[in-house]
Amino acid sequence: MRSVPGGGMTVFEENGPARVARHVHPVWKIVLPERGPAVAGRISGAGLLVPPQLAHTAAVTSAYTALFVDPWLLRPRQEVTVLDERAVRRMRAALGSGAALTELVTLAGPGPRLDPRVAHALDLAADLLPVDAIAAEVGLSPPRLRALVRASVGIPLVRLRQWARLRAAVTQLGLSSVASAAATAGFADQAHLARTSRALLGRTPVSLAPHATRQATVPL
Repeated sequence: MRSVPGGGMTVFEENGPARVARHVHPVWKIVLPERGPAVAGRISGAGLLVPPQLAHTAAVTSAYTALFVDPWLLRPRQEVTVLDERAVRRMRAALGSGAALTELVTLAGPGPRLDPRVAHALDLAADLLPVDAIAAEVGLSPPRLRALVRASVGIPLVRLRQWARLRAAVTQLGLSSVASAAATAGFADQAHLARTSRALLGRTPVSLAPHATRQATVPL
C-alpha cells in the first residue's frame, strides 16, 4: 500500500488474479482491473465502487489496482456501484497523472463538509494518536468526540484508527517481519494484526507482504 500525496487515498496493486474472503472495511474501495470483471458478492462490472461498512467477498481475474478512500470524501451511498470501462480507463489515467482523487470525486460526488474539529481529529487519528490525546487536542471530551465523528462520518472513530493502524502495518510488511510490522503499528501482537487484516481486507498479512514491499519502495 502507498498513500497518495494530499491524503485521503491509499493505493494497492497486485499483478495477478485475487479472491478475498468476506470482510468489512471502513473506507471506500475502488477496484480497477486491467481486464475482465471485478466481482463483489453477486455484483460484477469493469470496475466497482464499494461503500464503507458493507460486508462482501471480492474477486478479480487479472492484475488490478485497488484504491482505498477516506469515507468522508465521497457522497454517501449504501450499495456497490458498477463502473463501466470508460470510467475505469479515466480512473487509471487520473491515477497516473496524480489526479485520481479529483476524478473520483467528480465521478461519485463530494462528501459532506466536516466540522473543523472533526476534520482535525481525523487527521490526528491517521497519525495513530490515542483517542484521549485527540480529544484534548480538539477541545472535546472523548465521548463527545466519538459521538461527533460517528454523526459526521458514519464510522466509529475507533474503527478509523483501526484502519490507520492496519494501513501502517501493511506498508511495513516485507520490509520487516510481520511481528515487527504489528508492533510498529501499535497492534498487541502478530495475531492481533492477522485478525484485523482478515476482518478489514479479507486477507492475511502474509498474503499481502510481497505487494506491500513493492508499493512501499516505489513513489507515486
